[in-house]
Amino acid sequence: MEKNYYAILMAGGVGSRFWPVSTTEFPKQFHDMLGTGETLIQRTFSRLSKIIPKENIFILTNERYNDLVLEQLPEAAQRQVVTEPAMRNTAPCILYAALKIQKENSDAVMVVAPSDHWIEDEDAFAHNLRQSFEACSKDDILMTLGIQPTFPNTGYGYIQYNEEADAIKKVAQFTEKPNYETAKKFLDQGNYLWNAGIFIWSAKSIVNAFAKFQKEMTALFEKGIEVYNTSEESSFIEKNYPLAENVSIDYAILEHAENVYVLPATFDWNDLGTWGSLYDKLDKTEAKNAVVNARVLSEDSSGNMIRTSGDKIVVVDGLEDYIIVDKEEVLLIYPKKKEQDIKQVLKKVKDTYGEKYG
Repeated sequence: MEKNYYAILMAGGVGSRFWPVSTTEFPKQFHDMLGTGETLIQRTFSRLSKIIPKENIFILTNERYNDLVLEQLPEAAQRQVVTEPAMRNTAPCILYAALKIQKENSDAVMVVAPSDHWIEDEDAFAHNLRQSFEACSKDDILMTLGIQPTFPNTGYGYIQYNEEADAIKKVAQFTEKPNYETAKKFLDQGNYLWNAGIFIWSAKSIVNAFAKFQKEMTALFEKGIEVYNTSEESSFIEKNYPLAENVSIDYAILEHAENVYVLPATFDWNDLGTWGSLYDKLDKTEAKNAVVNARVLSEDSSGNMIRTSGDKIVVVDGLEDYIIVDKEEVLLIYPKKKEQDIKQVLKKVKDTYGEKYG
C-alpha cells in the first residue's frame, strides 16, 4: 500500500430523507440500510482500505457521533476520528482535515468520500482512485470522479467537461440540481456527468487553493497548525471551528479554481439519498416490492419500499409506489413520488410530538 495515500471519510450528515430510520441521534451511515450485514460507513471504510492504509483513513463527523464511529469501526483509532463541534458544511471540515494530514505527511494525496454511498464494483472504484491519486501526485490539480448519467435526474448536480481525448478531462463548469428539461439537454450533449461528491487532491494543492480563494478561513485554521495532532488540538477547535463560514467545498473552492479536472468513473454508483434510491438499488419481489427485514404478504400491491425492524409480518393490499417504514414508535406510510418532502414531514412531527422522534 502507498503510505502517501489518505482518505477523509465524510460521516457527519443526518440523512433526514431516510426518516424514521435515520435520526439525528443515529443517522443513516450507521445503519445497515440494504440488509447486507454491514452498515454504510463500515462498507465505505472497507472499500477505501483496499488501497489506503487503514491508519490513514480519517473519519470526519460531528462530535456527538464519536463513540458510534469507534464502535462501528474498531480498526480505527481515536486519532483518526476528526470531530466538528458545530455543523459548518463541507469546506471548513475539509480544510481542517487537510491541514492535519499535511502536518503528518507533506506528500499526502487524499480522497474525500461520503460515507453513505453504495458502489457495487469495488475493483473499478479502486482502479479509478489509483488513476486519480497518480495524477494528483504529479500535478497541481483538484480532481473529482464523475458518474455517467443514465437518466435526466434532477436531484444531482452536474459536471460539464471539455471534450478532449485524455481520460482525465478539464472541468468546464459545475451546475447545481437542474430542472428536468435542462437535465435532458445535458444528457443529449454527452459531456455532462453526475457530481458524486468524491474529490481527490494532494494536501498541498487543496491547502493552496484555500489560501487563494478562502483567505479568512485559511487564516482561522492555520492559527492552529502548531497544536494539530497534539493534545491541545481539541480546545483550539472547540473555540475556533464555530467561527468558520458555513459553506460547501463546491462554492468555496471548486467553482473558482481553474485547475479542476474530472475522471468519468467506470463503476456503478448510488448515493442512497432517499427511500426511492434505496428501492432502485434493492432486489425486488415478483410484485416489484423492495423489502428489507420484513416478511411481506402483498395483494394487488407493487412498487413499494417496505422496511421494518426485526422480522415483522407486513400485509399490504391495494397500495402502489409507497414507502412503508416501521421503526419502534413511528410508522411511515408515504407516497414515493413525494419522498423529497419527508424533511418537511419530520419537522412537523418534531414540532407536534417532540424532538425525540427525529
